[in-house]
Amino acid sequence: MKVPRKKMNLAERLYLPEIARGLATTFRHAVNPKDNVTRQYPEEPTPLPEYYRGIPALVRDEDGRIKCVACQLCEFVCPPEAIKIVPGEYPESNVEKYPDRFDLNMLRCIYCGLCEEACPEEAIFMSDVATFVVASREEAVLPKERLLEIGGTRTGIKKWAVK
Repeated sequence: MKVPRKKMNLAERLYLPEIARGLATTFRHAVNPKDNVTRQYPEEPTPLPEYYRGIPALVRDEDGRIKCVACQLCEFVCPPEAIKIVPGEYPESNVEKYPDRFDLNMLRCIYCGLCEEACPEEAIFMSDVATFVVASREEAVLPKERLLEIGGTRTGIKKWAVK
């Protein structure tokens, strides 16, 4: 079935009105400096929203221990399977576990925040780190130490609130 095209008038066929509209917009932005939206990145970073979800990060408690107890809920809930945890046990205690290895593949991470929501210990949260640059695929897999460096010591996580 052939779909008939709408007939264009002379002005539409010449494209002149659209070119004039584009030039008018360009002239308006050049004359009015308050419409300037150009940023000098990285010297002038783009402001992020209050509840921006950046790179997932691990945190330590007030005593300097990692908050993660290797329950592996974040690993199970991660849709692209970006988190890999190898649990370990403290030799002097039969109660607590800790992540012997905690690897986060940033090439797979989709910044969904499900790991943050699933964590019962509030050990992982979405940081406000907006830029992530690596030189190789191997550098894109962040180990536990790097995730702790991004997270630092944090007593609470961001709460998603409706305003």
